[in-house]
Order: sequence, then C-alpha cells, then structure tokens
Amino acid sequence: MRQALEGITVLDLSHALAGPFCTMMLGDHGARVIKIEPPGAGDIARAWGSRGPSGDAGYFVALHRNKRGIVLDLKNARGKETFWRLLERADVVMENYRVGALDRLGLGYEQASKRNPGIVYCSISGFGQDGPYRDRAALDLILQAESGMISVTGSADGTTARAGVSIADMTAGMNAAFAIMAALRVKEKTGRGQAIDVSMMEGQLALLGTMIGDYFMDKEVPRPMGTAYRSLLPYQTFHTATRDLALAVGSEKLWRDFCPAIGCPELAHDSRYRSNQDRRANRASLLDKLQAVFLTKSYEQWEEILIGCGIPVGAINDIGQVVEHPQVKARGSLVEVEHPRLGKVCVAGPAARLSATPASVRSASPLHGQHTRAVLAEMLGLTAQEIDELYAAGALGENQR
Repeated sequence: MRQALEGITVLDLSHALAGPFCTMMLGDHGARVIKIEPPGAGDIARAWGSRGPSGDAGYFVALHRNKRGIVLDLKNARGKETFWRLLERADVVMENYRVGALDRLGLGYEQASKRNPGIVYCSISGFGQDGPYRDRAALDLILQAESGMISVTGSADGTTARAGVSIADMTAGMNAAFAIMAALRVKEKTGRGQAIDVSMMEGQLALLGTMIGDYFMDKEVPRPMGTAYRSLLPYQTFHTATRDLALAVGSEKLWRDFCPAIGCPELAHDSRYRSNQDRRANRASLLDKLQAVFLTKSYEQWEEILIGCGIPVGAINDIGQVVEHPQVKARGSLVEVEHPRLGKVCVAGPAARLSATPASVRSASPLHGQHTRAVLAEMLGLTAQEIDELYAAGALGENQR
C-alpha cells in the first residue's frame, strides 16, 4: 500500500466546514473522495472568504484538495437513482444536512443500509440526531456559544471572544474522521457498516473536559483569562521590551529551573509560589513580579536564555510570519498544488505523518461539477450518451463537456 486509505470510496454530501474538513483528512490519506454538490451555486463555502482573480474562494480551495467534484440533483428521480448506484460501490457517506433532511428525501441511513449493508454513514450536526435541540440550525459560532467555549475565551476583564478558528466545526470533522476509521475497522471484521452520529456540541464538551472536571471539584464557574490558563502558572504571554513572549512552565521541575534563569532564584523557595497550587492561590502578585522582570530584556534575549534552560517559550507570530517560519519551511508544511483556474496554490499539508504510508496533497479543489462525466464513467460504466441523457433529465445540473 502507498497510502493508508487506498481502496476506500467516500461519497461526500457535506458542505461548509465540518464535513469537508473530515473528508479532506480522509482524502489526504488516499481515500477516493467524490464531492457531490447540488446544481446552481454548489457548496455554500464556494462564496466564503477571499477570492482570487478567477472568482475561486481561498476558503474552499483550502478544504477540498484530493477530491473529485460532481453535480447531482438529489431531488430529481434520475439523480437520486444515480446516487444509489454510486452508494452501492462506496464505503462511506458523509453528510451534514439539517437533521432529518436526507430521511425526508428517502436517502437516510436506513434506506442506504438496505442498498449497501456495508455502508458507513456519518452524519455531523450541531446538537446530534436526537434531543430537544436536534432541529436547530447551528453553525460554528452558535456551538461555541451554546457549549460554553465562548464563556472561557477572551480577555481577563470578562470580555468574551469567539475562538480565532472554527473549532466547533473542525473538531467535529476530526471526530468524524476518527469515528469513520473505527467503523471501517468493524466493517473489515464483520462486513457490516453502521450509522455515525457526530455532535458539534459534544465535540466542544470534550475540549472543555478538564474545565468540566474542575467545575465538579470546586463548583467554580471558569471565566475568560486572556492567554492565561486556570490550571497552571505561569502559563501565558508576557510583554517584553520588544515583542510579546509565550511562556509555559508546566511542571515543578521547570519552575525550579525557570526562577534562576530569569534572575529570581528566591521565587522558587517563596512559600507563596513553591507549588502550582500555591502559585494559583497567589496568581496576581506572581504575575506582577514576572511581568516586571520580562520588561527588562527583549524577546530575543529572553528566548535565548529560556531555551538554553529547557523552558518552553515561543513568539506570537501572525499568519504572514507563520508561512515564512523556518520550521514550517524545513518540514514542507505548506504544499503547492496546481489548480485548474488559479494555477499554483498553497495549502496547509496533512498534519499527521505516517512513515510507511504517508498522506499527500495530490490534486487541488475541484471546479463545480468538474469530474461528473469522469466519475460516472469510471464508477458506473456509463457511456457519454447515457451521461447526456442524465443531463437532459435534469439529474446532473448544467451539461458540462
């Protein structure tokens, strides 16, 4: 095997971010991902974010590498039957429609499993497939709010903030990818597929798990703390004479090494700061002392001192600095790929590296319906005339030659 998911076919009915993020991960590891879009404008994310001179959105381009794009009208009888024929040859369906929408179209898991008992059918939704909130429309911001994530994100004055990236969507996508792999393992052993219910809400609860654990211990409701961390101290950013510095003293050994490194060995023996619990109890006074010390030198000086002592420290980089970062360059973390309209585009490469079957970026995001003819010919053996008949019947949207 060249890649871990060779031979796995995914029908991707999802849109926006959560589902496409999942299928991007699967595609990076070699799965054949068929992105199925409706006629017309297609995936709503084609209109999101900044656009290139061709009109293609960077947001969409970043999410849909390693996928082949087809147009299929699932409300059309011929389109629906074409979908069933594709499903009979597939391993996975990914969808993030409103709960019950595909059931109402007659395309839900129960119907799918009758056509293909081995199908792994993954549904991502805001709140899950049941419960009193199941029918609510829910994009990432709503889930960050409802789950409590926004309540702990923001500045220490109590001003809350949305996380800088759509973590509710992306966490759901990662959870879905993991669940799909688990279900494919079961299918490998039993031949049977199953339904997967991924809730964005529960994904955020998992991220908040340690805070929830603390809450049940002390009944203290966590509040936003800027860059600080309730469980550890010092673990936040500080101003220096030049740029800000991120510091993570995550153990008592590091604390004992850190204090003399910054020229304050007495802090390690001060009864107010000796242990992490002591430091948490005396947070304000310790942070005042540390901030005064960090202002005495530049970021570059502190970085050299702290790295030399094995203390975790980092710069606060913006995106422009990150794409030029020496570690990013050395590892080839950003990958160029040829787009049919934009030419060479740069995308973030796969995050996990397998030594024997590495993930890869092999193709750019598809144009709307770019591979309709090729996919139907390859997967279903349809002739050009038969595909033309599907176009004429309205099953495939606008005829593309």
